[in-house]
Amino acid sequence: MRQCISFLRPGTGLFLAFLMFSPASAQNNVNCSNPVSQMEMTLCAERDWQAADAELNTAYKVAMAKMREMDGYLPDSLKGAADALRDAQRAWVPYRDKACAAYGFLARGGTLEPQLIYVCRAQLTSTRVNELNELAGGLGN
Repeated sequence: MRQCISFLRPGTGLFLAFLMFSPASAQNNVNCSNPVSQMEMTLCAERDWQAADAELNTAYKVAMAKMREMDGYLPDSLKGAADALRDAQRAWVPYRDKACAAYGFLARGGTLEPQLIYVCRAQLTSTRVNELNELAGGLGN
C-alpha cells in the first residue's frame, strides 16, 4: 500500500487518475467558461497553456524569420541575431518550467497544484509571445 501512495504523488495522482478513468468525450465536454470541479479547472488551465504554447510556436517562427532576415543584410562581423534568439528561447523554456514548478509549491500536495502550474505557464508563455511579437516588429524602420 505504501508503494501505491508514493506512486500517486500529491497533486498529480488525482489528475492522472481523472484522465485515465474519465472518457475522452467527457474531457472534451468541459465548459471552460464555467468549470465546476477542481479537475475541470485544472483541465481548462492546461488548455489555456496549450493555446498559449501554440501561439508561442508561431511567434517564435515569425521572430526567427525576422532575425535571419536581419542577419542576411548585416556584415559578417555583426551577424548573430538568429543565434541570440535561439539561445534565449532555449534558456527561457527551462526558466518558465522551473519558475512555474516553484509557483506550484503554493499548493504543494493539493489538487490545486497542477492548476497553479498550468496558469503560471500560460501567463509566462503569453508574456513571451508579446516579447517575440515586439522583437519581430523591430524598431519600426
